[in-house]
Amino acid sequence: MPKVEIYTIPFCPYCERAKALLGRKGVSFEEIDAPTGSQARKDAISRSGGRTTVPQIFIDGQAIGGSDDLTALERAGRLDPLLAA
Repeated sequence: MPKVEIYTIPFCPYCERAKALLGRKGVSFEEIDAPTGSQARKDAISRSGGRTTVPQIFIDGQAIGGSDDLTALERAGRLDPLLAA
């Protein structure tokens, strides 16, 4: 199973939605707390090509985007192949 990382902040409904989708798929992931101004947030911004929103999701180091992007991949049938790699 690929390495899945998700940068989040507390009380973020988009973060919760993304984690729930991954959870329904039985995917284990590393959740990284990334409050504004933290080094983790700076890392997420750098790794994602400048995206400043949370969550930021990475599968095997590839930037997937946020919750809407993850949901779009799922709806298009493109998420399972990424998770099976």
